Amino acid sequence: MVLDDCARATRDAGCQLRIVLVDDGSTDATGAIARAWARHGPPLELIVHRANQGLGKTIHDGLKRAAELAGPDDVIVTMDADNTQPASLIPRFLDAVNAGSDLVIASRFRPGAKVVGLGLLRRGLTILSSYLYRSLRPIQGVRDYSSGFRAYRGRLMHQAFAAYHDRFITEAGFTCMAEILVKLGALGPIVHEVPMILRYDRKKGVSKMPVARTVGRSIHLLLRG
Repeated sequence: MVLDDCARATRDAGCQLRIVLVDDGSTDATGAIARAWARHGPPLELIVHRANQGLGKTIHDGLKRAAELAGPDDVIVTMDADNTQPASLIPRFLDAVNAGSDLVIASRFRPGAKVVGLGLLRRGLTILSSYLYRSLRPIQGVRDYSSGFRAYRGRLMHQAFAAYHDRFITEAGFTCMAEILVKLGALGPIVHEVPMILRYDRKKGVSKMPVARTVGRSIHLLLRG
């Protein structure tokens, strides 16, 4: 279970863990499982969307609440709860933040990275997206603009919400991850990437990403002022 993996990774790193879990209108037992786990695990706060509101709103609500709870030098980690992203990278995130980084990204474009179980079309679009963002919206240290597995220094999130308020994340879909980076880039963060082995073969069910709409929103984000 992802929650167990996160608890193990932070325990091995000697850090305290507090979880903010956003249930975006799920129709399975996500809420019940989380509440049961919280009875014997680290503190867990569950935010429930009664109806699905999309990744943008989910990330916004989770990040905003985490920023409210975090101190300036605490580390906020965002990740999917579908077993595709390895919680074992969290200690490396923490090491990078402790070494001075403000933002750490689990990247598919660093030596040692690997993607398992993703079709050729999606792989090609990911590579093209990385090239376009690096060309048109360059941020020093960033190659992977769409990875949602990241660590943010608490201070950086405080600055972001103070600067953008409720306009920090306006994209409703998967493009929100690139939007976050574009807006954080204006704040001048120190960014570090670590290679990730992304395991789409562990994901239950098909991807919810609407490819055509995501491509269109990405082009809009790249071209807008």
